[in-house]
Amino acid sequence: MTISAEIKDKRLGMGLTQVEFAQLLGLEQSGERTIRGWENGEHLPSNAKLAEIRNLPSSAPLKISAKKCLFTFIDLFAGIGGIRLAFQKNSGKCVFTSEWDKFAQKTYAANFGELPNGDISKISLSDIPKHDILLAGFPCQAFSQAGLKKGFADTRGTMFFEIQKIVAHHQPSVLVLENVKQLKGHNKGETLKTILQILRGQSYQKISKDVPMTKEARDALNKKLNYWVDYRVLRAGDFGVPQNRERIFIVAFNKDKFPEVDFDKEFSWPKPTNLETRVGDILESYKSIDSKYTISKKLLEGHERRKVQHLAKGNGFGFSVFKPSDSYTNTLSARYYKDGSEILIDQSKYGKRPRKLTPRECARLQGFPEEFIVNAVSDVQIYKQFGNSVTVPVVEAVAKSVKKTLLKLRQLELFTQ
Repeated sequence: MTISAEIKDKRLGMGLTQVEFAQLLGLEQSGERTIRGWENGEHLPSNAKLAEIRNLPSSAPLKISAKKCLFTFIDLFAGIGGIRLAFQKNSGKCVFTSEWDKFAQKTYAANFGELPNGDISKISLSDIPKHDILLAGFPCQAFSQAGLKKGFADTRGTMFFEIQKIVAHHQPSVLVLENVKQLKGHNKGETLKTILQILRGQSYQKISKDVPMTKEARDALNKKLNYWVDYRVLRAGDFGVPQNRERIFIVAFNKDKFPEVDFDKEFSWPKPTNLETRVGDILESYKSIDSKYTISKKLLEGHERRKVQHLAKGNGFGFSVFKPSDSYTNTLSARYYKDGSEILIDQSKYGKRPRKLTPRECARLQGFPEEFIVNAVSDVQIYKQFGNSVTVPVVEAVAKSVKKTLLKLRQLELFTQ
């Protein structure tokens, strides 16, 4: 096979257009022309770029080609597609996705055969298709325990208003939003209260002009919404995943489309499965673990020293080591790539220091399927991505509850296709 044919086969196998393939490879604006030239044999990529192409997966394991579905949805702040995966598994069809991080885009494209659009604040509303459900795991750093907790004062915190802008324009039937548990108590509950009031169309304290947001987003705040809204904090460990990870989920239904529906009765939050969990269930076999995941003596000594210092100050911060027999781990965070301190695996029975989770184990700890590709980017990037992602079985439980309500509303002409 010629190099030209090899490149074209790889692109088609991944399900990408020449434009998407060029973006995936980080080519400039003329990238589509470059890809076309490679495939036509007019010129060839550099050895480094060819190696990068050859390292890409031959196909996207989670790409869905079936046209039939029960509902359509858009996937905003998509990350690596955890929320999409849950709704896709429940008969949904993704018609638009947005994610600004180029490394997350690469993992997303490798698995779903689609390259997400970029920064949602720079995308025209007319370029976003109509949809039944809007999904958004909007940036959490502005509200998180590990972040600065500046809320709406942080540019990342204002991404909710980009969601509100799209909702005001498209009026989707359902919204499903996800964020860190700390959103519930941020600014003494005022941040969440404002979000709920905006979605419900209630009066709320006007957003300061000092809060950074696009003009379109600020203008959209004048468009009154009318959604039934409820929220819950759900824990991964309650849904069969051995991780003590809590996240807040906000579900909203459009009351203008269903004025006679009592959603307090029609929608029910998923009940915990309370299945027994065990850390060992997500671990790879000891013999298959690369020695690079075992932390160094220097790093372990640093962890131990800092833990003593924290204990002396009366707080509980420090590194944590888990055994296969333990019921669950701490929460996997985006900073895991730095030192793995929140989740280290005990290797004392082998006479070795603790080790970090492998990327595959991180995928399992977040409930991603075995076929999910974890090596489209470096270990550093995939650790960040899984730490920022959702626990798929938890979202899937929410998706099933939403789907059940949608099926009840079929006669009300919910479905747009």
